[in-house]
Amino acid sequence: MRNFLLFLSVFTSLFSTAQTYSSQNISLISMIHPNNGTVGIGSDGRRYSGSWGWYQSSTNKEYAIVGSSSGTYFIDVTTPATPTVCAFVPGKQSCTWREMKTYQNYCYVVSDDASPNTFQIIDMSTLPATVTVVHNGTNYFERGHTIWIDQNKMYIGSTTYTTGFQSMNVYSLATPTAPVLLRSLSQDFPAISHVHDMYVRNDTVFASCGYQGLYIYKFNSNNTFSQIGSYTGYTGSAYNHSSMLTQDGKYLFFCDEVPSAQPMRFVNVQNLSNIQPTQTLIPHPGTTPHNPYLIGNNTAIVSCYQDGLYIYNIGTPGNATIAGFFDTHPQGGFNVSNYFGQDYRGNWGAYPYLPSGIIIAQDMQNGIFLLDPTAAYSTITGIKKNNVEKSNFMFFPNPASDLISVNYRTQNDSKIELRNSIGQLIFEQKFNGPVSDYVDVSKYPNGSYILSITEKGETINKKLIINH
Repeated sequence: MRNFLLFLSVFTSLFSTAQTYSSQNISLISMIHPNNGTVGIGSDGRRYSGSWGWYQSSTNKEYAIVGSSSGTYFIDVTTPATPTVCAFVPGKQSCTWREMKTYQNYCYVVSDDASPNTFQIIDMSTLPATVTVVHNGTNYFERGHTIWIDQNKMYIGSTTYTTGFQSMNVYSLATPTAPVLLRSLSQDFPAISHVHDMYVRNDTVFASCGYQGLYIYKFNSNNTFSQIGSYTGYTGSAYNHSSMLTQDGKYLFFCDEVPSAQPMRFVNVQNLSNIQPTQTLIPHPGTTPHNPYLIGNNTAIVSCYQDGLYIYNIGTPGNATIAGFFDTHPQGGFNVSNYFGQDYRGNWGAYPYLPSGIIIAQDMQNGIFLLDPTAAYSTITGIKKNNVEKSNFMFFPNPASDLISVNYRTQNDSKIELRNSIGQLIFEQKFNGPVSDYVDVSKYPNGSYILSITEKGETINKKLIINH
């Protein structure tokens, strides 16, 4: 399936182009290219890097948050056919790295481009009108390669100060506008030279440590790290780049980025002292995977540089298959049988967790794509019971100890309920339209619970474990 795109310029007027993009089971909704000037562009023509998404429950609006070579864009994608830039926060110019995550109504932006640089905290509560920069400086740290937020803790990979470096730091966000350093990984594990990226769930850290491999740590209640597993020296091991865990916690999907054309890897982590390979996969021999994003236990969404965005059905471990793709970078890669020696251009990342279900995918050179993955998802689950689709109801972490994030795509009224092991209703909340909210489970005792969503008289139940 091929699509003709509409390029949206937010600084001038709308104009169209006849560029075509190869795809299968993923449809283009629109594209926006706000960083289209000639000043402040990064090396190799890089205009965009990391992205994230944010749902504003008070206004029922969805936003794409996208790092560019000159700053961070906040884009209203509530109506994805006509995205609109609401705000822009300048950062280091000609920057080729920028990543961000959100907590409550705050966005935290890191960059690992050369000094001078800054760490930024941005208040998004006044969107869609504007945003407010709360912090833009170096007193916490100057540079970070990657960022992850788990509950009320912020993890920074490869943390650089104006006078030093730490492999990974963790900060408390108990006061979101004033992070407090809790611990540096090097205080407990000085042999780890750097953490490139980390996926954290319920204080368990899956740390991608480059050529040193994958290490799993527990961040303990006394603010120290302990190692609970590792996966190093595996067949074909290269530069361990980034990872994500299935919702049930049984499998980890990760990418080795360097050298180019490394396969994605699917491993069984049910026994962290004996992690086992499950499958390696790659869409084309020359493809370089970059970042994975998982939904539930069945769906992997992977950014693959010049070959674009791929969706995999991973529901049968060891037999993952391609469910769809969208090539954001037609000027190189498999589609033209030539990577032009530019393996690390193209699709940097994606965000598939907005309540509407659209995917934000940004190509470093070509812009920000808003994609509809419905056809790909339908080949994965095949489960739809009238109005309520099981794969559409997502929450994490599980097990949980504090907050759980609950997401559900709908335009109808719905109701979230939590029941204990004897069926007593202990929590209920009603929603009108898309659900993207947090549920505080910190006051409930350890044990098994049923979290359910009801829409138009139909209910889906899922098991939740609370473990403090």
